[in-house]
Amino acid sequence: MRKPVFVVGLLALTLGVAPACATKKFVRTEVGQVNDKVGTLGKSLEDTQERVRQNEGRITEVDSKAAAAQNSANQAGQAAQAASQQATQVGQQASARSDSIEAANRKLIYEVVLSEDQGKFRSGRTDLPAEATAALDQMVASLQNQKSAIWVEIEGHTDNVGDKKFNEQLGLNRAEAVKRYLYEKHQIPLHKMNVISYGEEKPVAPNRTRAGRAQNRRVVIKVLA
Repeated sequence: MRKPVFVVGLLALTLGVAPACATKKFVRTEVGQVNDKVGTLGKSLEDTQERVRQNEGRITEVDSKAAAAQNSANQAGQAAQAASQQATQVGQQASARSDSIEAANRKLIYEVVLSEDQGKFRSGRTDLPAEATAALDQMVASLQNQKSAIWVEIEGHTDNVGDKKFNEQLGLNRAEAVKRYLYEKHQIPLHKMNVISYGEEKPVAPNRTRAGRAQNRRVVIKVLA
């Protein structure tokens, strides 16, 4: 009777141990697979990080090249702008020389002087008084029968009171006021008129006296043919 009991006990022990062994084997298998996957993912992560580093290097290189290209473009733009300004200045100088040469070959046929001592330009003022516009109207009327083409030179002059640069601009503004009047009132073409300011550089009387300064504040209109 003891042998069957022993056999039953052994069978029970075997049945108890077998599942335990199977479970451990399963766990080891699963853990191994997980470890393999972790290893694969780790390798993939390293590869990805390496690619990222390489791409960052390429991006940095591209950024550097782009910055260099932009810098070159900026320098080229500045050079082009400087060249354009220089060309404009050369053109203006050439035009001025051409005008001077053309004027030198013409003869003076009429001249009007608008100065304060004749009741014209006041100190520091650029507007045209009635006396000045009347003198300009008379000039234009006198030229009605002029058959040849005319050229009008308008010179702005000042006394020596105040800043030299201010006086140069003041003389220019006075001359421009005459030019504008001749164009708007008498339709004299703008390209037939040339304006220049001498400021205080060409006085016709001493600036130390009030009467002399009044004579120096003037606009001279020369009609050439």
